[in-house]
Amino acid sequence: MNSNYNERKSFYTLLVSSLFFPIHEYLKCHNSVSVRKQLEISQWWPRQQIEQFQFTRLRRLLFYAQANVPYYHGLFAEIGFNPTEINSLADLKHLPLLDKAKIRNNIDAFKSIKAQKLARFNTGGSSGEPLVFYIGNERISHDVAAKWRATRWWDVDIGDPEIVVWGSPIELDAQDSIRVLRDRLFRSKLLPAFEMSEQKLNIFLKEIQSQRPRMLFGYPSALAHIAGHAEKIGMQMDNLGIRVAFVTSERLYDDQRQQISKVFGCSVANGYGGRDAGFIAHECPVGNMHITAEDIIVEITDHHGIPLPPGQSGEIVITHLASSDFPFIRYRTGDIGSLDDKLCSCGRGLPLLREIQGRSTDFVMAQNGTVMHGLALIYILRNLPQISAFKIIQESLNLTRVWVVSEIGLDPTISEMIKHKFQSRLGQNVEIIIEEVAEIPKEKSGKFRYVMSKVSPN
Repeated sequence: MNSNYNERKSFYTLLVSSLFFPIHEYLKCHNSVSVRKQLEISQWWPRQQIEQFQFTRLRRLLFYAQANVPYYHGLFAEIGFNPTEINSLADLKHLPLLDKAKIRNNIDAFKSIKAQKLARFNTGGSSGEPLVFYIGNERISHDVAAKWRATRWWDVDIGDPEIVVWGSPIELDAQDSIRVLRDRLFRSKLLPAFEMSEQKLNIFLKEIQSQRPRMLFGYPSALAHIAGHAEKIGMQMDNLGIRVAFVTSERLYDDQRQQISKVFGCSVANGYGGRDAGFIAHECPVGNMHITAEDIIVEITDHHGIPLPPGQSGEIVITHLASSDFPFIRYRTGDIGSLDDKLCSCGRGLPLLREIQGRSTDFVMAQNGTVMHGLALIYILRNLPQISAFKIIQESLNLTRVWVVSEIGLDPTISEMIKHKFQSRLGQNVEIIIEEVAEIPKEKSGKFRYVMSKVSPN
């Protein structure tokens, strides 16, 4: 950390990051402190050393899964797979992909017979049925450590004042007296992302001004919405000393990054991961997305599970190397992205994600079978001054529904223009239904999705 930051960093932040939080983790039987310290060393290793470290841990995970996890004991026997025969990371391709359905249908068989005190988790289900799964202390410790390391890349630390804009019922339901006390001790304030009325937005802005956080954390759509409201009412927010806004859990669009950065006067750092897949990647100050390679192997595959080379887009598939209690091996995230084979100028040897294009349901399919990202339709609506909010729902190859919010009402000529442009991309015979609504509902988790396709690109 630079000297200017050390001068600004309060004694209280040092007390939290070096004493209170380590005690908190120790009492929860987590070794995240020692893991984070190791990660801050290994991030500077050359790529080859990191890959060798991954390979060693992968072999250990596969041997353990074969011996202690009923599902993998049976699977390896069924397909004739022997962990002793794995000679490189590329040999992972010999294992089948893991999806949510397999976990749902075999949930008890995924638990290690040696596992103790497994914590029950579930995904938000924003793109389908929620997934219930279990995580042990090793996995939790590594995910916490990975996020902690990435936070420190931006010269902020646990204990610095933080505003969290989040909407997951899992987090919000957990706000008991102990959690509230802990957040107060760590100077973290939670604001509910699914409550975004004008009155709530005014309260949020006053909370941010009062807290004067060094970091923001939340969905990009939520932080951009708050920033847009600040602009609308003329409230200055770029003089509060906010250093960085961490965004995650949704695709970060360029206009959202620009708006958040401009209004709050800070950098925007993108993070990628999930409760099921773990803390996969995070943006460094240079602007590249570094994979948490010490813990996670990332493959980009086609829909048959065949790995694709760097630069080619496919499904993001992960193997979490700290998930022995409930293994995630070649787990399909449902996200589309690509790898990069270059090295980052920041000096870290951690491999890079070149692009995270979004979930497979963020893509739409034309009648002729052409698959395109939802941005092809989003751009048609985004710059129309008559439209303040919208959502696109591809019901089928023959029907796409468009919800729009318009304060002045949508002119019939604009509606016809939208239909014509949508049909030029999706097919001339596709029915486009435009519905004016009072507001666009968010997902139950508080997330917002511009596009939702019910047509599988595969």
